[in-house]
Formats: sequence, structure tokens, C-alpha cells
Amino acid sequence: MVQAWYMDEEKTDQRLEHHRNPPEYLTLEDLFKKTGVEYFKLNVDTYTSDGVLDKLKKERGYSYEDEMVCSKECLPNYEEKIKSFFTEHLHTDEEIRFILDGSGYFDVRDGADQWIRIAVSAGDMIVIPSGIYHRFTLDTKNYIKAKRFFIGEPVWLPYNRPADDMECRKEYVDKLEKGFVAAAC
Repeated sequence: MVQAWYMDEEKTDQRLEHHRNPPEYLTLEDLFKKTGVEYFKLNVDTYTSDGVLDKLKKERGYSYEDEMVCSKECLPNYEEKIKSFFTEHLHTDEEIRFILDGSGYFDVRDGADQWIRIAVSAGDMIVIPSGIYHRFTLDTKNYIKAKRFFIGEPVWLPYNRPADDMECRKEYVDKLEKGFVAAAC
């Protein structure tokens, strides 16, 4: 099961947990209310046959998918890539990740501009809303394998902060201020 917590301000190794002292965990409901990030738990052993992922893809309009592995062995220019993934950015589309193996962290900003760290591992599927500032890093295991989903043709253009004038950012901030409607968790 995914865990989420508010991060400390330390600038040490990005792959560490970075808990505040004392730790401040969030429930999945609070994570959704504060960020709009949605969470689904899938079975990595049966997702190809149990229909749960197929139902989600149909309901949400995910028409394209691929698979990626992020590790020192599989990713050219590993150190540079990891640093670029950790640069704060947003996307004009949702970022959907279903973790098949390994683990890592997605960090997202809440309405008060504080970092929330989301620890993901096999079976976790998260949907990061369009327009939210976020970043990704591996944890100390240095390995993750995930499926990525897209609506239509894959678009994966990061817009580094500041990007507050972008329409997707304005729409996200509006939803954040009004409150997200209902958690899909």
C-alpha cells in the first residue's frame, strides 16, 4: 500500500525518505484532497487477466501504454536522467504510472507549496493531475519498472517551474482552491 508524508527540507541524497521530525503521514483521502493525486491498488500477478486495469483504462480513456525500466543498468546517462526527473515540473496531461516491480518516490506540491512524498512499489497505480508541480526519484534500491498510460498519442513534455501562466496550471489551481470532487481511491 502506498504511503505519503510531508518532506523535510534537507538537501541530502534525494533517494532517502526525507521524513519530517516527527513524521507527518497523510491518508489517501488527505492526499487526494490536498493534491488531487489518485491512487489505485492493482494485483501485479493478475492485472493482465482480472479485468481491473482494463476497466480503469476504458473508464479513463487510456488508449496508449508502454513500459519503462529505470535502473543504472537500463538507463543511458543514468545520473543525468535521475537529476532531470527530480527537477520540479508539470505536464499538460495526467501522469499515470502503474508500478510492476521495484520502488521509488513521486513528490508533489500541496496548496501551501509544501512537498509531499509518495512512496510507490509493485501494485501501486497513481494518477498525478495535469498542472501539478511534481518530480520523481528512485529510492536507494535504484530500480523501478512501470507501465505508463496516455490518452491518445503519448505526450511527455515537462515544463519546469515556473509555469504558472500555463492553462493546465491555472485549471489545476482552480480545482485545488474549489476542492477536488471525490476520491477514486
